[in-house]
Amino acid sequence: MSQTAHVTRPAPGLDPAARRRFVVHYLEMVVAMVVGMVALGPVESVVLEALGWSGALDRTDVAAMVMATNMTVAMAAWMRWRGHTWAPIAEMAAAMYVPFVVLLVPLEMGAISESTLMVAGHVLMLVAMALAMLLRLDEYTADHSAHGHH
Repeated sequence: MSQTAHVTRPAPGLDPAARRRFVVHYLEMVVAMVVGMVALGPVESVVLEALGWSGALDRTDVAAMVMATNMTVAMAAWMRWRGHTWAPIAEMAAAMYVPFVVLLVPLEMGAISESTLMVAGHVLMLVAMALAMLLRLDEYTADHSAHGHH
């Protein structure tokens, strides 16, 4: 009975460096989203007030969609600057909105509270972003250091 050393290679794209690139990319997008909320929040207030719609943000559904937009604008700009094409940017934008849109139904039915909408919407958004990234694993784990910004 001979014993042969069995060397296993990790699946493509799942080596430690690729995992690190995936996590870093995810965290970069989360930071961009926070920057979008902080930077665009005051702008939205000024614009809405100028239009006479300052009360619109008193509605949780409107506030959630405006906040998702602020986060999406900054995240999409960051992804584009990093060299992503429009398809993954659109997928990531959908990951930002879909959780809130889905939760608007139980909110309107009175099944969940406004605070539940906001908390669950953000948690599900983070999960949806990770799922969108997993759909394009090669894109989010590849080493693009030699290819410009990406």
